[in-house]
Amino acid sequence: MEQPPTPAPLPPALRDGLADLLEALRVEAGLARSTLRSYATDLTRFLRWAARRGIRAWDDIEPGAVVDYLVWRRAEGLSEATVAHNLTAVRMLMRHLVAEGLMARNPTDLLGSPVLARVLPRALSVEDVERLLAAPDGGGWRDQRDRALLEVLYACGARVAEAVGLETDALEPSLRVLRLYGKGAKVRIVPIGARARAALTAWIDEGRAGLPGARARREVFLTKSGRPLDRVNAWRRVKAAALRAGLSPDVSPHTLRHSFATHLLQGGADLRAVQEMLGHASIQTTEVYTHLDVGHVQALHKLYHPRG
Repeated sequence: MEQPPTPAPLPPALRDGLADLLEALRVEAGLARSTLRSYATDLTRFLRWAARRGIRAWDDIEPGAVVDYLVWRRAEGLSEATVAHNLTAVRMLMRHLVAEGLMARNPTDLLGSPVLARVLPRALSVEDVERLLAAPDGGGWRDQRDRALLEVLYACGARVAEAVGLETDALEPSLRVLRLYGKGAKVRIVPIGARARAALTAWIDEGRAGLPGARARREVFLTKSGRPLDRVNAWRRVKAAALRAGLSPDVSPHTLRHSFATHLLQGGADLRAVQEMLGHASIQTTEVYTHLDVGHVQALHKLYHPRG
């Protein structure tokens, strides 16, 4: 079987500049390894594309070359959001190189950012959430774990990576809060209700305690063999519960996070408070949830406004 050609090595100047950026992101910005890998993949692809077109030094990169690269990526069938992410990575690299004196000017300064269509998250109704949380209704260790996982995802609005990364000392029963480690290793404290606390405590004290090697593990969510539950399997457990509850197979951990935020805002929660609980760096990211339920807003206006 014919093997694909080995990619040509990057010119030394391009290779070293990329390595310098990635090291700065790791040490100074504290980005997660998965995020670093994503940037490394995107930027290596860009630099290999540039090298094939004879670019050997940073100042050889013109604005037109960056545009041509983005057009090529779009022609490959990538979504607008992915192309925009590629531009963000290239722009970050160029700014770093200018700051370090390795480029005379930033060719991306002349480029605008793509205007992306806003895709609103899908949220479950309160009734559908109740059905989903009740789906793991058995008394075995797996149902106990899945019930606790679903409760954490919905009750705290946790990202799936935050949920599977939970450690046994993250729960503060006396304070009724949960400690989550978010993006960039940032810690946030999120309130956790009585039902979620009960499900989490039952799992830790009962189902989890009976798994092999559980005492030696700090992670809350484990598999049958006593290994930490990973993100992929957490997604599968959520989807399995959705099917069991008769819901759409599109339900995911993100669906529960979106539902958490939507239901809080529908109940009158302050947008800033929801931002803190979600761990959003910008309030603009959280504001997307204010557009989710126009009918709810209209009903409130009709009920309370003098001219409703």
